Amino acid sequence: MHSPGKLKSWIRITLFIVFVILTLSPVIDWSFSWVLLAALLFMFALKGSIDLIRSKAKPRKPKRSTRVWKIIITAVALLIALIPPVLFPQYRVPEVTGEYEVRTAAYTYTDPNRIEEFTDTGENRFVNVEFWYPDNAGGTYPLVVFSHGAYGVRESNTSTFTELASHGYVVVSIDHPYHSFYTRSVEGRITMVNADYMREVNDSNKDGIYTMEELYGLTQKWMKLRTGDMNFVIGTILDKAVSDQDPVYQLIDTGHIGVFGHSMGGAASVALGRERSDVDAVVNLDAPFFNELVYNPEINDLAAKDEPYHVPLLNIYTDDVWKQLGKNSAYAANGLDNPNFKDAYTVHFQGARHLSLTDLPLFSPVLANMLQGGRADIDKYYCIETMNALVLQFFDYTLKGTGQFEPQAVY
Repeated sequence: MHSPGKLKSWIRITLFIVFVILTLSPVIDWSFSWVLLAALLFMFALKGSIDLIRSKAKPRKPKRSTRVWKIIITAVALLIALIPPVLFPQYRVPEVTGEYEVRTAAYTYTDPNRIEEFTDTGENRFVNVEFWYPDNAGGTYPLVVFSHGAYGVRESNTSTFTELASHGYVVVSIDHPYHSFYTRSVEGRITMVNADYMREVNDSNKDGIYTMEELYGLTQKWMKLRTGDMNFVIGTILDKAVSDQDPVYQLIDTGHIGVFGHSMGGAASVALGRERSDVDAVVNLDAPFFNELVYNPEINDLAAKDEPYHVPLLNIYTDDVWKQLGKNSAYAANGLDNPNFKDAYTVHFQGARHLSLTDLPLFSPVLANMLQGGRADIDKYYCIETMNALVLQFFDYTLKGTGQFEPQAVY
């Protein structure tokens, strides 16, 4: 009969072996979220093996206080190791329906015409980008440029990028340094979000922190940086499509360009559609039209510009934004009765929350619920896959001139 000590050692070893078997099987998809737990179980197994080897020596019974501390430390270590798989659980990758295999490529572009405003080093502003593009595809394909949310990351809508690329699009997603939560250059330089910018965004959603005029000034400052980055990236890509033999650039049809973004990135995309004559289509995911607003000092409020918008536009709104239309002056230009956007397509995803239009609820439901202040009342896969299908159909219709685009008003 095994002693309690030997039994404990065998349990530790068995747990590690079972974990390894599950990792090698389809049950556990190995990822960074399992690293801490794997390391902890390995240490338990190693300790168990050493204890079994030493079992011939007469063990000394540890003091009760020592046993209590060991239990506490083990429990805390196990809790910490379980945090990553709880925050980032396994999930099913949304369906990819296109015929092409998709590859990615990352680049860092440095803008010779802009000095970085978030530092005092005098360095030029750099922008990190990532491409999703069809592999082994002949011909050229429309370019689609994406801008992330307030402090999102360029991978925020990877499922959308992959779906588009699989159908013959070259998609480039921009990390806006100091707006992005973090961004990594091709040289390995990591840049975190700027604390003052985060405070500005957070305080802009609170009453009494900023006057309406100050709030207007902040939104225009954010838009200037975002559109500056997007203009620079598009210009760089168009130049490289002519002069650079990199296969990514040679796939691009420079005559057909679309832009889209989530939240603040959506606002910047709408603004870019106004600024650039070569932008042929815009998709706005849950954003106010910041650049379509003017500050009226006579009423101390924001109002919509009186200027028609001629670029084809698709708006996709969640409940979080839908309930603001007609009530919040920051969304004055988004109003469904705004004649300047009379030709825009507008879709409402009922039960969706702001982050439902990103991949975050898939790979971290806990973080998504925390950041948006609650759980969405819509199936996350239905939401993201339907959204991806709509974005694809819209770009097919506007950039490729194929198919029809007749979306439902409500999903």
